Amino acid sequence: MRVVIVDDEPLARERLRRLLQEFPGYEVVGEAGDGETALDVIDDEEPDLVLLDIRMGGIDGLQVGRQLAEMDVPPAVIFTTAYSEHALSAFDASAQGYLLKPIRLEKLRDALQRVRKPTRAQKPQGAAPGDGGKPKREFVLATTRDGLVRVPVDEILYFLADQKYTTVYHLHGEVLIEESLKTLEADFEPLFLRVHRKALVNTRCIAGLERDRQGDPHHWLKLKHVNDPLPVSRRRLAEVRRFLTDT
Repeated sequence: MRVVIVDDEPLARERLRRLLQEFPGYEVVGEAGDGETALDVIDDEEPDLVLLDIRMGGIDGLQVGRQLAEMDVPPAVIFTTAYSEHALSAFDASAQGYLLKPIRLEKLRDALQRVRKPTRAQKPQGAAPGDGGKPKREFVLATTRDGLVRVPVDEILYFLADQKYTTVYHLHGEVLIEESLKTLEADFEPLFLRVHRKALVNTRCIAGLERDRQGDPHHWLKLKHVNDPLPVSRRRLAEVRRFLTDT
């Protein structure tokens, strides 16, 4: 199993890495010291399992767990914490395990044995195209100070998610909605393409792909009518390249 370790204490991450070495078949493919970085690492590495601390600055482990639960095929999550009072909230966030620090080898073994994940070959390979290649709806509704605003899909440039809200960037400005990118992606398929865990873009607005010129390995998507490029995650890069090649 591919594992990502998330904890804001480097020593705690190192201890978990050493403990995992006792179990054959587990490979640590990434680490993170905060929730925001964890989501990026998980998006890039597609792990089978995340060992996730709860108390961290910024986005805490419970918020990370809830976001992971919205993925099409979420990784298994085992929370690691020094505070037992978070147990109920952890399982509300779809956790498969809950370990109290200091973590003992036998407790970690028990938690790993309870985790059941499908192999990559068993995972769904993406949704089937919608009937006739048309989206399920042709607009989004947003509540503003002026009342309900209807934004036609043809005017939407991209969606950008940020925890609770999603910003809809369109030709005439931007509005906030509470719909998740997962829902928007399903409803507006095949006109929109997910390029990052936070970003869903209108394929008609894609202008090109560029790599950071200062040696940064990240790629950026250039969009028509948009000044700043959007990041493309490593996980989504091949799909973006296929789109640019095929169109």
